[in-house]
Amino acid sequence: NSLPTPAMLSTQIMSLIREALDADPDFRKNLRADMLAVRDRDPACNCLPDVFLYFKGFHALQTYRVAHYLWRSGRRVLAHYLQSQVSQHFQIDIHPNATLGSGIMLDHGTGIVIGETAHLGHNCSVLHHVTLGGSGRAGFDRHPKVGNGVLLGAGASVLGNIKVGDGCQVGAGTLVVEDLPPRSVAVGVPAKIIGRFVDVTAQPSIGMNQLGSKEAEEDIVMFGMDGI
Repeated sequence: NSLPTPAMLSTQIMSLIREALDADPDFRKNLRADMLAVRDRDPACNCLPDVFLYFKGFHALQTYRVAHYLWRSGRRVLAHYLQSQVSQHFQIDIHPNATLGSGIMLDHGTGIVIGETAHLGHNCSVLHHVTLGGSGRAGFDRHPKVGNGVLLGAGASVLGNIKVGDGCQVGAGTLVVEDLPPRSVAVGVPAKIIGRFVDVTAQPSIGMNQLGSKEAEEDIVMFGMDGI
């Protein structure tokens, strides 16, 4: 009920959602994976119906998936409409042309911005006020490419056409403007790598252990932190 306007009725929105679900098997798969991601990673979530009914990060993500379907179908005005409504009502701005994997959790969601040529891999967790922002002019590949299993802490900004490798953890408030190798732990402004995960299959997005916690320190080989 948050998306309709006098120019686009709720029944019309419902029709677009049903069309996208019927036409795109990946959408159906991703929706299920996204629901499970929230249930499994967010301790505030008690059951799957909670995710479907009340979690605005999930709502915004699924609306993006409809908009992405419309964008790829050539209906870009409709895609931009959905993007605008999500931004207005959920305070989350995801461009319809961005590429997002499955099993993603937008935790709290408020203030998240994901730009036009950004890529976010599978099984990532993104906290509030994260920006995947561009550097450069329109018409160029100007946004970050984030790998699988990455945890982006609250207020982190990743800017420009750079790569954040699989299994990285970016601390809250960090500014990333250069590539991060896989399994890196980065904090600071600008970001400095302070450690790496011991386990080559580590996905910090699943554990959701924040930097400084006992659980996080058990899994990370820490380096020096001079200058941070």
